[in-house]
Amino acid sequence: MTEKTFLTPAYDSILKLKAYQTGKSVEDLKREYEVNDVLKLASNENPLGSSPYVTLAITKQLDQLARYPDSNGTDLKQAVADFNDVHSSQVTLGNGSNDLLDIIARTFVSHNDAIVYSEYAFIVYSMLAKMIGATGIEVPAKRYGHDLEAMLEAIQQNNNVRMVFIANPNNPTGTLLSKQEIQEFVEQVPAHVLVVLDEAYIEYCEESNNRQLIDEFDNVILVRTFSKAYGLAGLRVGYALSHPNVADMLNRIRQPFNVSLLAQSAAVAALADQDFIAKVHKINDGQMRWICKQFDALGLGFVKSYSNFVMVNVGDADSINQALLEQGIIVLPLAGYGLDEWLRITVGTPEDNTRLIDTLRDTLESM
Repeated sequence: MTEKTFLTPAYDSILKLKAYQTGKSVEDLKREYEVNDVLKLASNENPLGSSPYVTLAITKQLDQLARYPDSNGTDLKQAVADFNDVHSSQVTLGNGSNDLLDIIARTFVSHNDAIVYSEYAFIVYSMLAKMIGATGIEVPAKRYGHDLEAMLEAIQQNNNVRMVFIANPNNPTGTLLSKQEIQEFVEQVPAHVLVVLDEAYIEYCEESNNRQLIDEFDNVILVRTFSKAYGLAGLRVGYALSHPNVADMLNRIRQPFNVSLLAQSAAVAALADQDFIAKVHKINDGQMRWICKQFDALGLGFVKSYSNFVMVNVGDADSINQALLEQGIIVLPLAGYGLDEWLRITVGTPEDNTRLIDTLRDTLESM
C-alpha cells in the first residue's frame, strides 16, 4: 500500500482528472500571436452583450460593494420563481450553472454511487464523477446526441446509479431531445435516481423547456444559466428548479454568498427584459441559418444545432484551428471529447460570421 502524503487525494479518480480547459482568452491570443483584432467564437457567449437595463442595475449598486450580498438571494429567487411559475422554495441559486451541477452532485452522490451521462455531453459531468470518487457511466451517443433508451438500460443494469445528467440542447453537439422523449424517459427512471436536465441554452430553443416535469416528478432538477442568452457570463449566476425538499438539501451544501451583489441585481434586470431575449433569439436564428448555408457551400459537414453554436467537421481540426488563431479567430477544438475532426463555433453577429467564413474559406483553400 502506497504511503499517504499531504498530496494524496481523497479519491484515486482525482489523479485521472484533467483541469477543465476553457477557450483561449482574447488577452492570451493577443500576447501569443501579436494580433489586435480578435474575434472570440469559442465560449458560446452572447455577441450582443446584455440588456441595457443590466448596466443600470449594476450602476445602482456600486456604492454597496463593501457590503455582503443577500445570501438567500431573496429578490432574485422571487424573480426566477415568478418567471417560471414556481414557489421561491423551489429555486436554488448558483455561481453559474457549473456551480449548481457541482452542488447537486456533492449533495446526492457518494463515492459508492454512479452517475450516468452521454458520450459527447458536457465534459463537466464526467469530471464531477471523478471529483467525488463516484463511478462515471458514459453511454455511447446516438447521432451525436443522447441515446435515452441506452441510458435507461444503463440505469436499470446498475443498482448504484444515483443520478443521470442530460444536456438539452446538448453541448457541444447542439442536438435536441423532444419533450415527449424526455417525459417518457423520466417516467421509466427509478424514483431514487435524480434526473438533472441541463437547460443552459433554453432561451435559444423554447422546445427544450421542460418546466412541467418538476410538477409531475420529485426526482427532476432543471439547471439554467444567465451566462448564455442573457449575456452575464462575466458575473457568474445561474439557478436550479426542483421540488422544495430537493432545494432544501441543495441549500445546505451551497456556499453562503455564492452569488454576488452585482450578479443578483443584474440577473433580476436581465430576466425582466424579455424583449432583449426575443431579439437575441431572432438574430441567432437567422445567423445560424446563414452560417450553416455557408458550411454547405464549403462542403463541410455539421450537426443541426438548436443552440447558439454549431459543431462542424473541418477534417484536420488542429491545423484549421491553428490557422484561425494566427488570424485572430478563437473557436473550440473538440479533441477533448473524442471529436478530433470537429470544431465548435459560436454564432456571432453578421459581421463576426462573415469574417469567420471568409477566413475559413481562405484557410481551406490554402491547405
